[in-house]
Amino acid sequence: MPGSPRAQNDMKPRLSIFAVLVLLAALSATSAQAAMGISPARKFAPHQLVVKFEGQRRGRAVGLPPHVSVRRAAATLRRNRQVAYAAPNYIATASVTPQPTTALPNDPGPLLETSGSPGGWVGKQWNFLPWEGTGTPTLPTSAGGIDAVGAWENLIAAKRAGARGVKIAVLDTGIAYRNRGRRFRRSPDFSAGQFIRGYDFVDRDHLPLDENGHGTHVAGTIAEKTNNGIALTGLAYRAKLIPVRVLNKYGSGRASDIARGIHYAVARGADVINMSFNFSCGKRVPSVDEELRYAFRRGVVAVASIGNLGSETCVSPPANGPRVIGVGGTTEGGCLGSYSLTGKRIDVVAPGGGTPVEGCPSISARPIYQVTLVDGTTRRFGQPSTYVGTSMAAAHVSGVAAMVLASGVLKPHASPKGTVNRLTRRLRKTARDLGLSPTLQGAGLIDAGRATDPGT
Repeated sequence: MPGSPRAQNDMKPRLSIFAVLVLLAALSATSAQAAMGISPARKFAPHQLVVKFEGQRRGRAVGLPPHVSVRRAAATLRRNRQVAYAAPNYIATASVTPQPTTALPNDPGPLLETSGSPGGWVGKQWNFLPWEGTGTPTLPTSAGGIDAVGAWENLIAAKRAGARGVKIAVLDTGIAYRNRGRRFRRSPDFSAGQFIRGYDFVDRDHLPLDENGHGTHVAGTIAEKTNNGIALTGLAYRAKLIPVRVLNKYGSGRASDIARGIHYAVARGADVINMSFNFSCGKRVPSVDEELRYAFRRGVVAVASIGNLGSETCVSPPANGPRVIGVGGTTEGGCLGSYSLTGKRIDVVAPGGGTPVEGCPSISARPIYQVTLVDGTTRRFGQPSTYVGTSMAAAHVSGVAAMVLASGVLKPHASPKGTVNRLTRRLRKTARDLGLSPTLQGAGLIDAGRATDPGT
């Protein structure tokens, strides 16, 4: 009601914003570049700020008058004592490294091809294989594998096969999770029952459908179906997915939408949030950090890619944010990916595929295969060889985090925050040391088998 205390409290910051923006309009930028209100590289949305006043629960996007510099407006608002923060509405981009655009056909295949060489998921998903031992004719090992097979066995023994009961929010370009008209088709390796209702913060509706392919690929690694005779498999194949679209069809998204997406995921009961995207190096994104703290207080595990060399120059938000598991990328040969960045905020590394760093004893450089959109359509699916990077690595950690939660290896904790801390320590403790500096590998390459093993 307009006369209620809550309405009166909400009115004060709105009036303050209006008054400050009137002042800013009078101080319009003098140079052409300042008048644009955006950097040449388009690192933040034009003519927008994210502002939070003291006493408000969260920040919100505010439009600026014409000819007002974004940076100048932020600086002016920060001088207002009522302002908790004011920042440009920074743009995040998906953390995938461009590769040659050839695509492979779907290959559901039996476990063994007729030639005797491994087929089906075993032949392509080197990232899920055991990493040591002699192997068998039907189950070889991979230097870069994380032993998903061992984890699957551990969860079956715990009567939580495929991380049944765990909810994972995928904040991304959306997911090809349902059919809609003639334009959209559900990925054949997902089932309709896998999904919890999500939201599209780009188009502002309840249909967060993928128009890019990145989000479907990430979701596939996390929880694509298995034992269905269609194509490949995911890690937490019986978990529930919450599609939250915060990146557009070009793989870019605004901080204000990402912050709202995190809050939405927590409100929908997510146990894990995957964020395979990054803001620019060195940027502080207070609205996103605020929601990440909220997720931590509610006991939600947040996982993020650290960014890729060439797109970023340092471990970038949200991976370096409050209580986020920051993930670097490794290759089929068990080496650090040439794209993976260096920094103190790397917690673990996981398969991202691609070319290894110089000096790696293995030249194996296959990508991460999953079923996703191909040919620039929203109807056709394949297993493209174009997905390499820390986006893919973060998806592995989110899947394994879900399996750890389902496995029962974490003793119950009275504090939701305690659960997040214990899970992070578990992933780090059971990771495989690659013999690299912690600024390169964090604690090492995740090991799904060990992480879900009650005897470890």
